[in-house]
Amino acid sequence: MEAILKKQKELTLHPVYQTFGNIDSIRHFMGHHVYAVWDFMSLLKSLQRHITCVSLPWKPSLYPTEMVRLINQIVLGEESDVTLDGRPVSHFELYLQAMEEVGADTRGIHQFLKSYDLKLIPEGAREFVTFNLELAQNGHVVEVAANFFFGREKLIPDMFESMVGTLKREGIVAPTFLYYLERHIEVDSGEHGPLALKCLDYLTHGDPKLLQQAQEIGLKALEMRQALWDAVLHSRS
Repeated sequence: MEAILKKQKELTLHPVYQTFGNIDSIRHFMGHHVYAVWDFMSLLKSLQRHITCVSLPWKPSLYPTEMVRLINQIVLGEESDVTLDGRPVSHFELYLQAMEEVGADTRGIHQFLKSYDLKLIPEGAREFVTFNLELAQNGHVVEVAANFFFGREKLIPDMFESMVGTLKREGIVAPTFLYYLERHIEVDSGEHGPLALKCLDYLTHGDPKLLQQAQEIGLKALEMRQALWDAVLHSRS
């Protein structure tokens, strides 16, 4: 756990956030990060597939109803939150709107969504997405939950606070992007993060081997995130 906390701290201080002083850097960042926003949903849907019933005929879950409710609550928020003016929107769609708002190039992600060919993803982001998709499709449910909690829900509030701080300090006008970031800080720290931790705690149920497995995948997820930020930073130089 100490290694995970150390890596999370490193990520909240990553120099990529300090490049948000101009709009071109933000556009560049979003062109890579959008793929991480997209693949997040595959991890979430993998958990939903494992813990709830999403096939026909419907069958009662093997997990407690509280667990089913936890996952469905997160899915509800991620797939159908609201925009600044109260319209339903998924967080992925909201991010695309934010990209358009700042003039980021969305052609790459739209082309990807036509074929889901991983070769179309920029290098750096491609390795990150490949790792997460492989885990979502073939990983043990404990591994998926560990990636989801340690690599996403536990990390994102602190990580996005760094981004928000730079945007505000530099006076960058990007209300939709700012709303996206602040919404995740609010929801992930206040709702989704605690729910994801409950889910992981239940799945590991104090088993030393499962806890070790969860921590190993959690650390790997953070290392992949660091590699993604490094790639974004270096591709600008």
